[in-house]
Amino acid sequence: MLPHPGPEGLVWVEEFRGDGGVASGGAWESLPTILTVACEGGGNVRVTMESNGVGTVAAFDVECPVGSAGVGSVRMDAGVVRPGSFTIGVDASAQTTRWSLTVTQPE
Repeated sequence: MLPHPGPEGLVWVEEFRGDGGVASGGAWESLPTILTVACEGGGNVRVTMESNGVGTVAAFDVECPVGSAGVGSVRMDAGVVRPGSFTIGVDASAQTTRWSLTVTQPE
């Protein structure tokens, strides 16, 4: 649902169904961070992102239409996501809901 983010990408989940998430490292404090989630299949997904030592830095919902993708995104200024590890949780309203996500840090 979301294309590969290219060299600015920290994380790419091509496709997953139901509840899930990802943990990663390599974030730079000096760059902005963009978290994008796409989903389809009905219902919605609740997305939360936590940064090492800070706690929750982003939380939003995305509606997941049937037959097309809904997309939600949040842009965090440089310094919001701390250096090092971060986690993203995706809570789907149905186990059949498909979703994809990217985390990028554009220069």
